[in-house]
Amino acid sequence: MLSQQTRDIVKSTAPVLAEHGTTITTVFYRNLFEAHPELLNVFNHANQAQGRQQAALANAVYAAAVHIDNLENILPAVVQIAHKHVSLGIKPEHYPIVGEFLLKAIKEVLGETATDEILTAWEEAYGVIAGAFIGVEDSMYKETREQDNGWNFFKPFTVVRKVQESGSITSFYLKPADGLGVPDYKPGQYISIRVLIPGEQYTMIRQYSLSQAPRADEFRISVKREETNDPNGVVSVYLHNQVNEGDIVEVSAPAGEFLLDVTKTTPVAFISGGVGITPMMSMFEAVAAVTPDRPAVFLHSARNEALAAFRRDIDRHAAAMSSVKTRFFYSGGPDGVITGEILKSYVDVTGDAYVCGPVPFMEAMIGELRALGMKDEQIHYEFFGPALQLSSR
Repeated sequence: MLSQQTRDIVKSTAPVLAEHGTTITTVFYRNLFEAHPELLNVFNHANQAQGRQQAALANAVYAAAVHIDNLENILPAVVQIAHKHVSLGIKPEHYPIVGEFLLKAIKEVLGETATDEILTAWEEAYGVIAGAFIGVEDSMYKETREQDNGWNFFKPFTVVRKVQESGSITSFYLKPADGLGVPDYKPGQYISIRVLIPGEQYTMIRQYSLSQAPRADEFRISVKREETNDPNGVVSVYLHNQVNEGDIVEVSAPAGEFLLDVTKTTPVAFISGGVGITPMMSMFEAVAAVTPDRPAVFLHSARNEALAAFRRDIDRHAAAMSSVKTRFFYSGGPDGVITGEILKSYVDVTGDAYVCGPVPFMEAMIGELRALGMKDEQIHYEFFGPALQLSSR
């Protein structure tokens, strides 16, 4: 337990962290990677380049300071980040390294303002928070390892099929190289793919949603090809251009909290933009297979028809359902935007809505759903990359 004095000191530093948080975390990552370049095998270089990782860590540190009296308030965020950590292969021994460099960064940026008393208080607080992460992740690793066909960290998978779904999205069907089956997973979850791209010094890891309902023997991911000059695009371009049927990639076990409750029979709406359709494919297929009488709506927005993936699959799943409405929107066309009026005409606000896509799209959709009277617990969303704040929250 943290002493009252420690908690008071940590809370008192929250405004300073709000002001200098991104500077502190930028210094933290720079110094961390200078001393431990091997950690570049785990961290997303693109998020570093764009400052997203720094901003996400600053948000997390600030939230911990504000909620230090009631850390259970940040438990949902801890669990969400822990899923990502387990998918990346973060280990308990990484935490003391991170703690050391976080404290050094606070001292470097704040200078004399960071007294020994403040640094000691933050060291204690970090120990408690790290302990919470390690405990949550340990139980996740155990559950992942002990399920049927489960494993921890990364395992070789063979690309058994590669299918182009649209002008920008290609599906990869993956089977374990050892010939075993795959663990069951919940519609909406993701896996991590780890690759060593020729010419690169460090491995790169990216998360991709599982884009079909659970199968006993394979995973499917559907990857949008990003632009070659976009730092986010390095892995997607490599997968599209250089990874072929028969090749091996390393895969982590399914993780994530953006889940469809397959036992529910109340109305459900799936609202996606761009590559945000991928987790919805798994969910929509699961509804068609498990609860085909569940009232369902599937709304998807793409730039144009050439970039709209899975239209035939959606029609096929919908044919198995008794109460379903589907509609594709093309933002390049005359009625290409999903508006509040459209949501009002399609979405049953007594049920659940699942939203996934670019952050501005999700902010708009979530705002409109709230305006229609949906409560936060009815709206489920997933965004890719570090846990950035949605401004509509």
